[in-house]
Amino acid sequence: MQTTSETRSGTATATAASGQYLTLRLGKEEYAIDILRVQEIRSYEEPTRMVNAPAFIKGVVNLRGVIVPIVDLRMKLALDKVEYNEFTVVIILNVRGTVIGAVVDSVSDVVTLAADAIKPAPQFETTLDTRFITGLANVGERMLIVMNMEALMNNAEMGMLATAIS
Repeated sequence: MQTTSETRSGTATATAASGQYLTLRLGKEEYAIDILRVQEIRSYEEPTRMVNAPAFIKGVVNLRGVIVPIVDLRMKLALDKVEYNEFTVVIILNVRGTVIGAVVDSVSDVVTLAADAIKPAPQFETTLDTRFITGLANVGERMLIVMNMEALMNNAEMGMLATAIS
């Protein structure tokens, strides 16, 4: 669903395509991810912790015979830590053939966004990491941050994915 385009600096950035997006909540912010990446949504269960894993990898779960790493998106995005509650869910994603779980505060709904409704994310000359953000979209009074899950789940910190999909 996502394509890349060249920026003025010559580096490739993700651009959003028209389609359906699952909306989710992390703190007070609402995010949207490409529904085609979502395999299922499950209630949170405590994963088995792995030694020497980065802090944002909560551990692994056995999902019908498949060992699935569970990533806490709050920790991955350096957001405030929160206690898990009855609304906390794990979104099981398929990113380039790799199954991975993402812990989020809650999921809201599925929205259809046209490509022209998704505006490019602002680029800052600071340490703010916007490579995980495809763009911003308004849905009524809501502002959604459209996430690039391939970039988020495929970087040097996620060594297991980098080797699994390369």
